Amino acid sequence: MKFALMIRADNIQRLKFGEETWDFIIIGGGATGLGIAVDAAARGFKTVLLEQSDFAKATSCRSTKLVHGGVRYLQKGDILLVREALRERGRLRKNAPHLVKDQRFIISNYRWWEPLFYTAGLMVYDLLAGKLGLGRSLPIGKKKVIRSIPGIIREKLRGGVVYHDGQFDDARLAVNLMQTATEKGAITVNYAKVTQLLKENGKINGVAVCDEISGEKFEVKGQCIVNATGIFVDEIIRMDDRNNEPLVRPSQGIHIVVDASFLGGNDAIMIPKTSDGRVLFGVPWHNRVILGTTDTPVKEFVLEPRPLEKEVDFILRTAAQYLTRPPQKEDVLCVFAGLRPLAAPKQKVDETKTKEISRSHKLIVSESGLITITGGKWTTYRQMAQETVDLAIKKSGLPPKKCKTKEMKIHGYKKTIDRSNWLYVYGSDGDKILALQSEKPEYAEKLHPAFDFTVAEVVWAVREEMAQTVDDVLARRVRALYLDARASILMAPKVATIMAHELGKNEIWAKEQTKEYALIAEGYILN
Repeated sequence: MKFALMIRADNIQRLKFGEETWDFIIIGGGATGLGIAVDAAARGFKTVLLEQSDFAKATSCRSTKLVHGGVRYLQKGDILLVREALRERGRLRKNAPHLVKDQRFIISNYRWWEPLFYTAGLMVYDLLAGKLGLGRSLPIGKKKVIRSIPGIIREKLRGGVVYHDGQFDDARLAVNLMQTATEKGAITVNYAKVTQLLKENGKINGVAVCDEISGEKFEVKGQCIVNATGIFVDEIIRMDDRNNEPLVRPSQGIHIVVDASFLGGNDAIMIPKTSDGRVLFGVPWHNRVILGTTDTPVKEFVLEPRPLEKEVDFILRTAAQYLTRPPQKEDVLCVFAGLRPLAAPKQKVDETKTKEISRSHKLIVSESGLITITGGKWTTYRQMAQETVDLAIKKSGLPPKKCKTKEMKIHGYKKTIDRSNWLYVYGSDGDKILALQSEKPEYAEKLHPAFDFTVAEVVWAVREEMAQTVDDVLARRVRALYLDARASILMAPKVATIMAHELGKNEIWAKEQTKEYALIAEGYILN
């Protein structure tokens, strides 16, 4: 098999000099775009995916790391959305078991009526999941709550309710979806920015592209153009028609990463109602705990959003109400912000309360034929992709072909894994990384003494996962940025040197990459 480094270069050349017309050109390499690429390619359509930055660079790598139905949507009575998400949760658990696992959650109870109330609601949650459920929701006593979450405040604690949801690694799944699409015949390219929509007789028939690595510009022709750019959908829509109204509302959510000892066990905690009316999660993830999230209206969409001080204070203040050892700012290993592309509602809502806007997705077809998908969430990416391709077939005259992704295994599929070994996130590719380490002893060297990440993983990221920058590796391939931002800065020089060798770059490139990464990572550190 060719190295992905070579595949990207070949893909660029094929797109630049090829004269073929593609069935699908998908703009956007986040969860939605990658899902559409997998679906379209699996059906046998000639498919191209173009991402302006790295795969999952924006919203798709900044989630709460949950594959879930949405307990709070159930509270609002959005049964259809919850049912769809729960079914997709079950499918994803079966198709990517190396990345998606069953996670026990506990709602701690401090009032006499809470066990009955939450158990009843969560039994409905279980029923909606049907045969794809992960486990039963049950009330448990005070002692079991304390045993499961040693860090919970015990004063006035009456017991709790256990329920099950999915937990995953978002960026790693995105990389695996890119690999799956490639295996199905799709052309996927990161750092390929669409700068213009091409038209003939008022209908879109292609895109103008800039290779952000080389600066080269070229055009690609296609029958169906899909705008799956998440928080940037309106930018593409304005390329089609400058007069279009915005389709998405900007909302920011942040998460704080702290040491696993703050919960003290393997179970997650869900706080059903905070002072702003949202739920708050404390979720174990890669030997850390993620606390979040917020829902704050913002004015613009950017690739690197920054957390607001009031958001950080809100999470720390809320966590202090439930944990015996309240996390302080100095305990925060990483704080990351993500922007949600909420589909703008037709009816007016309070713009200061973006949590009121549904997470359901919308599909829109413009007069020129551009298909845009907005909204949605990671859990339902496959269903969203299926609906998008089905609609594209109807609107563009492509031959009807059935969806094949419901039971399709995702790249890296491995049913039995050892989660105590970091390499489990690679699934079936883990053995290949071990083979690299055996091939060259220096590949087994650690990037940092406190972490298991090795030189082989950087080599693998470049050769097989299209990593082009230090940020690609440390943020989305080995996740170091999200586990300890300060430590990741210390890893950057070594990663840059390894990448320079693999990519054929010089020392100046390595130094520039190290500096650029440090600037990014500083935004994930609380001062």
